[in-house]
Amino acid sequence: MYVILLHDPRGNERWGLYVGQTSRDPDWRFDQHKAGYKASRAVKRFGARLLPELVEHLNPLMDWESLELEAALADAFRGAGVPWVEGGH
Repeated sequence: MYVILLHDPRGNERWGLYVGQTSRDPDWRFDQHKAGYKASRAVKRFGARLLPELVEHLNPLMDWESLELEAALADAFRGAGVPWVEGGH
């Protein structure tokens, strides 16, 4: 699991989170997003940095666990009032 801080500097300093899961190192996956490889459009444009402290207590996970938890974590961020949440599919 990994979480990326999204920051859109236009207008009212919009911010949010992207929730993803990977079998690779999250730093490497973040670099892939930024380079446009299998990228979330939001992360490619607005990805600021990884937030490992939000998920380090969850890792490592089995594949089936990460798929369920990815969606649950994104929903939890939405429920907590994070204004912009991507991923979690």
